[in-house]
Amino acid sequence: MARDLGLPERLRAAEPPSLPGSAEGLISSDRILASVCESVIGATYISFGFDRVAPTVAQAFSQQIAAALEHPLDYKSVLQERLARGGDTVAYRIESEDGPPHERLFVAAAEVAGRRIGRGEGRTKKAAEQEAALRALDELGSA
Repeated sequence: MARDLGLPERLRAAEPPSLPGSAEGLISSDRILASVCESVIGATYISFGFDRVAPTVAQAFSQQIAAALEHPLDYKSVLQERLARGGDTVAYRIESEDGPPHERLFVAAAEVAGRRIGRGEGRTKKAAEQEAALRALDELGSA
């Protein structure tokens, strides 16, 4: 999405002459570029307010939103498939469960060979495990 919005070109144009190549460092990483895009949206929201920004953001991301709703990403499956290629398996462990029954907060760990590779929180065990899988994918460099 950042590329569709022209952020790489804008970053190159705004690159300070005293730091040549600094824009390329931001542009070369999809994760960093996604963070820059998120920051631009946040700054726009702070400057102009939700009511003015939300329709534009929703329109810009409409295809991605529709795809995500139709095919939600299952980070646990993605992690399991990634690890299986190397002969590893992932196990999930609930590290803690806090709060009253109507407001539980679960903390889950994704582990490979007893080593924690991701940690996540959520209102359900499944949500905490999904977050742990996402963090594990981040750690492994494949999200």
